[in-house]
Amino acid sequence: MHDAGAISWLLAQTLWVGGLWLLHFLLLPAIAKAGLASLLVEELSNTLRPLLVGLAAFCAGLQVLVLIRAQRLASLWCDRRGQLLLVIVAMAGSYFAVRQWLPEAELWLMFSYLVMAFCGLLLVLQPVPSASGGRGWV
Repeated sequence: MHDAGAISWLLAQTLWVGGLWLLHFLLLPAIAKAGLASLLVEELSNTLRPLLVGLAAFCAGLQVLVLIRAQRLASLWCDRRGQLLLVIVAMAGSYFAVRQWLPEAELWLMFSYLVMAFCGLLLVLQPVPSASGGRGWV
């Protein structure tokens, strides 16, 4: 039987990693291909990307708490899952900082977004932290 930490880990991971990938690689290209005005696609992108980055930051924060609870605080720096989560939180913070103070730096915003997406993909490949402190699947 799964514990609450493992379930919340998987749910949070599904929401934010799936959301980032779905928006960037499926939804926006499909809308653009459907023939909608490029200004409308750009407006949707500018509205939805920050929402998903905020969701990613929140869910990654939840995953940090689950990891700390299951493995202890040192796991943030010593464990690959913790390192990936720290990169994701840092990229989300930089995304919002750059968006606030340098909104014309669109390349950095895209870079931050894609780093979060690929780190999320790497995180999906890692085992779920277990309450017993083991490294295997729950």
